[in-house]
Amino acid sequence: MEKKRYDLTCIGDKSSPMQRSDIPSLDDLRAFEVVARLGSVRAAATELNLTHGAVSRRVSKLAGDLGLELLEAHGRGLRLTSDGEKLAQATTRALALVSSTLDEIRSATPAQPVLVSCERSLAMRWLIPRLADFQDRHSDVDLHLAVGGGAFDFSRDRVTLAIRRLDFAVDPRCLVTRLMREEVGPVMQAGMVERFRVGDYIALASKTRPDAWNKWAHANPEAPKPRSTRFMDHHFLMAEAAASGLGVAMCPRVIAADDIRNERLVAPMGFTPDGSEYGLIQSALIPEAPHALLFKTWLQAQIA
Repeated sequence: MEKKRYDLTCIGDKSSPMQRSDIPSLDDLRAFEVVARLGSVRAAATELNLTHGAVSRRVSKLAGDLGLELLEAHGRGLRLTSDGEKLAQATTRALALVSSTLDEIRSATPAQPVLVSCERSLAMRWLIPRLADFQDRHSDVDLHLAVGGGAFDFSRDRVTLAIRRLDFAVDPRCLVTRLMREEVGPVMQAGMVERFRVGDYIALASKTRPDAWNKWAHANPEAPKPRSTRFMDHHFLMAEAAASGLGVAMCPRVIAADDIRNERLVAPMGFTPDGSEYGLIQSALIPEAPHALLFKTWLQAQIA
């Protein structure tokens, strides 16, 4: 099929029925249209966020460029002349056509995918099990999930939103929505509780927070000490190991929440805040897309 080609050389050249010089400044036309529609230079200045003088100058310049009287004094105000009335009607129709065409183009443009970057363990143990609900509610949203922790670059990593534990300096050009505070505590199989109480257990720790047990023990000096400590790469591995009876995990509440609800894990000493919190990070330099806002609203509802 032969592709259509569009020759733009005719726009404004001698073969065109309308010369470029025939069309006045669009800024001047816009100012005139608002004055005509609102019947007031002052009201038009407010809508256009311009000064009264700037709007008056644009309307006067338009009249001068066209060689027409567009407005005339009427009492203490202004009214359109017959030429001004015709031009106002045509300008309103033209601007409405441009506006509706832009709306049509925008609605036909596919929305960009929403790429959510989330900390690994939080994604595995909390976010992914809930994403089916988001998908059912918003099947038109093209949501992608990536895992990562700490600082990142929106442009380089193509990230739309990032869920992070706020234990690093966030770029001041970012917006942060606080999600929930971090709470930690020892979790284990129900059959491990008695061994835990007498110190006959292995402590499971994550390499991402190697001092978590020491900090918790310092805050809970009456708690029994473990026989030894075993480190794993991530919290989701540590939580799964605890659910399999390999030891007692020093685990964030959000990571263990579903397993506690399903009685795979118990937390006999509960959870205590560790001073940090989770947040949803987005760039302040990029306008918030509607689909990103849908995910943000859904996420906040899930946490609430």
